[in-house]
Amino acid sequence: MYSEKIKLEPFEPIWWAWNTHVHTIVASQFMRVQKPNCKRLEIPTPDDDFLEIDVRIKENNSPIVALFHGLEGSTDRYYIANLMRDLERSGFSSAALNFRGCGSRMNTKPRFYHSGETQDYRTFFGWISEQYPDREIYAVGFSLGANALVKYLAEEGSHSLVNRAIAVSPPYDLKAGSLNLHRGFNRVYEVNFLKTLVQKLEEKRGEFPDMPAFSGNSVYAFDDEVTAPLHGFEGADDYYHQCSSKHFYGGVKTDLLIIHSREDTLCPIEFAPFRVIEQNQNIETCFTAKGGHVGFISAKKSWVFRTIIRWLDGI
Repeated sequence: MYSEKIKLEPFEPIWWAWNTHVHTIVASQFMRVQKPNCKRLEIPTPDDDFLEIDVRIKENNSPIVALFHGLEGSTDRYYIANLMRDLERSGFSSAALNFRGCGSRMNTKPRFYHSGETQDYRTFFGWISEQYPDREIYAVGFSLGANALVKYLAEEGSHSLVNRAIAVSPPYDLKAGSLNLHRGFNRVYEVNFLKTLVQKLEEKRGEFPDMPAFSGNSVYAFDDEVTAPLHGFEGADDYYHQCSSKHFYGGVKTDLLIIHSREDTLCPIEFAPFRVIEQNQNIETCFTAKGGHVGFISAKKSWVFRTIIRWLDGI
């Protein structure tokens, strides 16, 4: 495997980041966002909707790195924006996808996005391939975006348009992870997720009065009452079963790096299918002892972005 030659830098947390919640919250809420100047485009989807993307293309033959955010994120989140900045500095081009309803305006269909939506990934990769036929495509997904990326890689197998990929803090078992969000301090994160999910639901109801009603107080309930029926699943359990990334690692034929903190409380690493991952020679892991969900506040600044670029670059 290409990445076997790459020695990854160990993660050394900064001294004051004493637990996983500090890494997660400080990185998410207080990290300075330094996004390069991007071109905002809309590309059509096969169902007559649109995908809103940000592109930063260099005039060279560098690979284009496709980026995918997490639940209720966007291309303006620090981990997408700052990675685009660092990719540019390292000679890479990048293109970042806003999931439906996560960009500057609401999408035009009743549906939103979900953890297993791979058709929009195909549309996005296809657009990159058509616009830049001589460029390789790399991909980096964070959290929910990583789950769908792994699913896409397995579904496409050796026909994947992606040459190299990274999954950062992916959920492995969507049901276990959803139920885990409803416990302890994780409820803080869950409440924040639900606030914007419900706002978007009600905004969309103005145009589509028959949108499902939400009466619960958890992400599990939202997925059961809203996400599942909107996207053709029988309920939350059916949605989680069909889309959890743990079912797909065995089918990945693309070089894939998984970056995950063993302390991650939002997507616990204990749900990972370790044996399947270890048996797939296309997959390499970087499981850190410390760190948060997507957030890795390091003693030497920007460890996670540096690790991503080092691995993609093959240095």
